[in-house]
Amino acid sequence: MTEPVRRRPEDLRSHQWYGTEGLRSFSHRARTRQLGYLPEEHLGKPVVAILNTWSDINPCHVHLRDRAQAVKRGVWQAGGFPLEFPVSTLSETFQKPTPMLYRNLLAMETEELLRSYPVDGAVLMGGCDKTTPALLMGAASADLPTVFVPAGPMLPGHWRNEVLGSGTDMWKYWDDKRAGLIGDCEMAELENGLARSPGHCMTMGTASTLTAAAEALGVTVPGASSIPAVDSGHDRMAAKAGMTIVDLVHRDRRLSSILTRDAFEDAVTTVLGLGGSTNAVIHLIAMAGRSGVKLTLDDFDRIARTVPVLANVRPGGQTYLMEDFHFAGGLPGFLSRITDLLHLERPTVSYDTMREQLDGAQVHNDDVIRPRDNPVADEGGVAVLRGNLCPDGAVIKHISAEPHLLKHTGPAVVFDDYRTMQRTIDDPDLGITADTVLVLRNAGPKGGPGMPEYGMLPIPDRLLRQGVRDMVRISDARMSGTSYGTCVLHVAPESYVGGPLALVRTGDSITLDVEARSLQLNVEDEELERRRAEWTPPPTRYERGYGALYNEQITQADTGCDFEFLARPGTVQDPYAG
Repeated sequence: MTEPVRRRPEDLRSHQWYGTEGLRSFSHRARTRQLGYLPEEHLGKPVVAILNTWSDINPCHVHLRDRAQAVKRGVWQAGGFPLEFPVSTLSETFQKPTPMLYRNLLAMETEELLRSYPVDGAVLMGGCDKTTPALLMGAASADLPTVFVPAGPMLPGHWRNEVLGSGTDMWKYWDDKRAGLIGDCEMAELENGLARSPGHCMTMGTASTLTAAAEALGVTVPGASSIPAVDSGHDRMAAKAGMTIVDLVHRDRRLSSILTRDAFEDAVTTVLGLGGSTNAVIHLIAMAGRSGVKLTLDDFDRIARTVPVLANVRPGGQTYLMEDFHFAGGLPGFLSRITDLLHLERPTVSYDTMREQLDGAQVHNDDVIRPRDNPVADEGGVAVLRGNLCPDGAVIKHISAEPHLLKHTGPAVVFDDYRTMQRTIDDPDLGITADTVLVLRNAGPKGGPGMPEYGMLPIPDRLLRQGVRDMVRISDARMSGTSYGTCVLHVAPESYVGGPLALVRTGDSITLDVEARSLQLNVEDEELERRRAEWTPPPTRYERGYGALYNEQITQADTGCDFEFLARPGTVQDPYAG
C-alpha cells in the first residue's frame, strides 16, 4: 500500500460520541472513565470494534478469546483503541435445528452493533460455517472499514495408523459401524481422535471453504484462512489484522470498496477451484446481495466450466487436509496458479491490488495444490442443475460422487420429513435398492426449518453390508461441506412452499444427468397438475418469536436465504449521537 495516512480526530465517526461539546458527549467520556480508560487512551484515536463469536460451547472458536487479545495488541500498536463485543456464536456442532436458522440473526446483530456504537472500524472473528457469511453480511450492510480474522482449522485427527478428517471420516466410519465392519470399541477410539484441538473442520468443508472465500474477497490479511488454529502464526495473523484495521480507518477504505462484483466472481472461482462446499453457493449469493452485487446460480455454473479443481484436499480431493494445504502455499499459492482467471487490479484490506498481494506467492507441494496440467478435476467442483424438479435450480458437488451415478435413472422412494426417514430407512419393505433415488422433502429454508444439513441421506444398512457406498439422493436440504456422495441439494423452490419436490411420489422415475445439468421427474405434465391441485400446504412451523419472523422473511436457496427486509436495497442513516 501507499504511505500511511492519519485522519483528523474530528473526521472519525467516533468523534460524534466523544469529541463534541454537549451533555451527551460529556456523558460518553464520563462513562468511558467508569470503564477505567484514560482520555489519552482513546480520544482522537480510531475506535475498533472486535466482534468475537467465542463461547464455551463452540469448539471451532474456543481459542478466540485469546486471539482477541492479539487483535487488541495490533490495534494498540497501530495507535487505535480496541473494544471487544461478544456476539452470537453459531456452533455447527451443537445448535439445533441448525445454525443456518440463525445466520441472519447474527448478521442483523453485527450490522446494528456497528451502526449503534461509537466505532470507526471492525475486526470480525469467526470461522465455524455460518459465522463467516453472517459477520460479513452484517458488516457489508453497515459498511465500515472491516477486517475478518478466520478461526483457523483444527489439527488433523488420528486413529491408530490413520489420519482422520473431521466430519468426512465421521460419515465414513459411521457407515462402517452400520455395516458391521467395526464395533463400539473402535468407535470409542475414533471419538477421542477425530477432533484434537480448537479450530474448525480441517477438511475442505464449509468452514474452510468460506474462510478461503473471505481471503479471496480480500477481507483478510494474506494467507490467513489456512493457518492452523493452534499455530503461533495464528496469533501473529490476529495481531496483523489489528494493525491493518487502524490503517484502513485512517484511509477510510470501507468494505464496499473491497466487496465488488470482481471480488465476488473471484471468490466463486476460488470456491470452485478448491472443490469447496456447496453451502458456499447460498452464502456467497447472500453476501453479494448485501453488497449490492447480483450473484446467481448461473454465475456459479458459468465459472465452474472455466476453472479446474486444483486442491487435493478431502473430501473433494483424495488425500490431504488443511494443514497440508497451508504448508503447500495456502490460498496465496493456490491463487497464484489461476491468476489468469482472477481480477487482479481490485483492492484488498492489505494492498492496493490483488496483484500486489499475490506477488511472490508460491506452491511448495504439487500434489497438494496441483498444477493446471494435472488437476483433481477438469471443471469446478459444483454443478448447477435445472429441470422440472428444480425450476429455480439445484446443486451437486459432483467431484465427491461416484462417477457411474452422475447419469442415472431410477425409481424414487420418498420421505416426507427427516425423522420419518431416520426411523424407516432400514425397513426392507421399502424395497430400496442401489438403483433407487432417495428423496427427502420438507427440509428446505421454511420446511426444515432453517434448511438443515440433512442432504446426505443415509444408505440402508443392508445395502452398506453389500458394499454399496453411494446412491442418488435428492432434497431441498443442505449438506455438510465435509460430506460426500451423489447428493442433489438446495432444490428450489422447496417442497414446503409447493415446489415440484412436493409432488413426487414413491415409484416415480427420476433422471439425473450432471453433464447435461439436468434433473428431471419423468411424470407427465397433466399428472403433475392433478397432483398440484390436490396438494395442501403443511402447517406453520412457528406461531411466534424469531421463528415466526424467519418464516415470514426468508427467501429461497437460489437467492441466498436472506431476510427480504435485510436484503432489499435502501439506506439506513447513522444514529445521531448528540
